[in-house]
Amino acid sequence: MKRICIIGGGASGMAAAIAAARKGAKVTVLEHKDRLGKKILSTGNGRCNLTNEFLPEGCYRGEDETFASEVLKLFTPADAISFFESIGILTKSRDGYIYPRNGQAACVRDSLEKEMERCGVKWYVNTEVESIHPDKGGFRIEVQRRIEDSSRVTECFPGSKKGRKQGKKQEKIFRILPETYRADIVILAAGGQAAPVLGSDGSGYKLAQSLGHSLTLVVPALVQLRAEDSCFKQLAGVRADAGVKLYVDDEWKASDVGEVQLTDYGISGIPVFQVSRYAAFGIACEQRVRAEIDFLPYVTDTEFLKLLKNRGHQWQDSPVEDLINGIFHSKLLPVLLERAGISCGTPARNVQDETWKSLVEICKKFQVKIVGTNSFEQAQVCAGGVRTSEVDAFSMASRICNGLYLTGELLDVDGICGGYNLQWAWATGVIAGEHAALR
Repeated sequence: MKRICIIGGGASGMAAAIAAARKGAKVTVLEHKDRLGKKILSTGNGRCNLTNEFLPEGCYRGEDETFASEVLKLFTPADAISFFESIGILTKSRDGYIYPRNGQAACVRDSLEKEMERCGVKWYVNTEVESIHPDKGGFRIEVQRRIEDSSRVTECFPGSKKGRKQGKKQEKIFRILPETYRADIVILAAGGQAAPVLGSDGSGYKLAQSLGHSLTLVVPALVQLRAEDSCFKQLAGVRADAGVKLYVDDEWKASDVGEVQLTDYGISGIPVFQVSRYAAFGIACEQRVRAEIDFLPYVTDTEFLKLLKNRGHQWQDSPVEDLINGIFHSKLLPVLLERAGISCGTPARNVQDETWKSLVEICKKFQVKIVGTNSFEQAQVCAGGVRTSEVDAFSMASRICNGLYLTGELLDVDGICGGYNLQWAWATGVIAGEHAALR
């Protein structure tokens, strides 16, 4: 019976464990957090967008975008739905977005863990993998385990006087124990670097590099963008249906439409997340990055100009801000007018044709200089990672290190919002687990 050790108990690691155990392997999972699958709990705003029925062109990005398409031919969204039905989870579709029928991410995590238990998988939490060494046709894995020492539990009090009256709190004390595991095969499913508090702290990259793999540049993705303009202090809290285009050194990179959120530091929302990877790479390479916001994405420039002129003719004595008050958020009005060179209170009859055109340009192509992204702590995923040219797309086996498999976010593949990153985790995990067991 093959001994398979899986490093990382997240989405792809749990899927790999189940797939390998179902094929008869003896599987052990090592997870450095105190619980398996913690990141799953935060997906889909706690509802867990498992996958998506549609795989449009460009939904996966990376150095080699054909790699993801080859993998997903082998494990499709339909396969993911069948996999979850096999562990007891029924699903529902909302415009192609697939969720568990009960809408609970916790149920997904718990069902995966219960299936691992049914399949005889062993797992150890609070276990930090220090190093992996090829050894005697297999691997030697050195770890540090944190073991709770009940004999040294101390009592502490909450900081406030009210807290002291309410009672005591217990502070856990851990002992660190070095241990060694041996395996015939290792599946590296340690995740990327996004949301480290949930487990993805970048340690998997170091382990992959120690086994001979190389990385592309790793940056935050599906993340908020930080702007230079001070006007965002007064725009904080504005939400608008808008289009976002992202340019790097004046070259268009990506665009999306949806609800954009303006914050005190810049821009957020799904459309911003979808283009953010390109901004992150541009910033990391010291290139000029700007976003262009269209606050009326479903109205053409010509239609909007005609609307403004008609209103200006009809309400000649009204200030210009009254003409657009019913179109844009009230916080936006003074910023849009200032950029168009129109003073607040200016009557419509005093506005020339060129000024109307300027206002249209500002509303439809609002320029935002991007100076950074929020950190990995706020990012949903990473862009970049282990080069896919070093991995076999049909088995997830390493081309560099015999007996090693790599899965999930660790690889240089990132998906857009909409269940695509979890689909990638299930697909790579199941493929790696099955091939590793049958190797």
